[in-house]
Amino acid sequence: MNLQNAWTIARKDLKIYIKKSTIMYSTIALPLIVGVVFPLIINYARLRHSNLSAGVAVNLLNAFSIWFIIGALVIPTAIASYTLVGEKVQKSLEPLLATPVSDGDILLGKILSALIIPVAALYAGAVAYMVLMDSFTHSLLGYFYYPNWNIGVILLSVPLASLLSVEISVLISSRINDVRSAQQLGSLVVIPFFGIYLLAEIGFFSLNTSNLAIIAGALGALDVIMFYIARATFQREEILTGWK
Repeated sequence: MNLQNAWTIARKDLKIYIKKSTIMYSTIALPLIVGVVFPLIINYARLRHSNLSAGVAVNLLNAFSIWFIIGALVIPTAIASYTLVGEKVQKSLEPLLATPVSDGDILLGKILSALIIPVAALYAGAVAYMVLMDSFTHSLLGYFYYPNWNIGVILLSVPLASLLSVEISVLISSRINDVRSAQQLGSLVVIPFFGIYLLAEIGFFSLNTSNLAIIAGALGALDVIMFYIARATFQREEILTGWK
């Protein structure tokens, strides 16, 4: 695998994505909501309900933070789905597939281009989230809750979750001719994490550091498995001759 070839492909795609306002808006929206709106909800609850306990506040902070993993699974699907289906529709994929660049280089380049912007947006949202949450909850908790090991594992999980989302989306996009269908199917990967969030909200289990580390480990293992599956099923000849 040639990293220079992969980066050249990724850089070309990044220039295209930056110019597409719909992709950029969808990339920024969720990190902005989680990073700013969620802290405002906590502050509203703190001001309106004087009986809000420190324990309840901590549980909410932990539950809300998993939205960065959910965002990492949702946001890249728009970019990743476009990498194959969108380019095929616009007739810009065939020249790339006709070059002597290896399938691994193409896949890696597409994955990198779909990862960089979403991960950067989520990290920016996480910084805003930590600063605002600390500002709003310091008087209630008596200390600054962030940074801590929980958010550290969350930030580690963000690129792992983004990578999984991209790999699944690229795999789906290599078999589907419609961008919207590829996005919808790719977004299904987030369903288990919605379940985790709801279970944490109702107190079924705690999103402590140990449980988050298990989630991060599972994401890492799935990333490796899905990369090899995507690479094994990516057939440029089929894409060039079989898509209509």
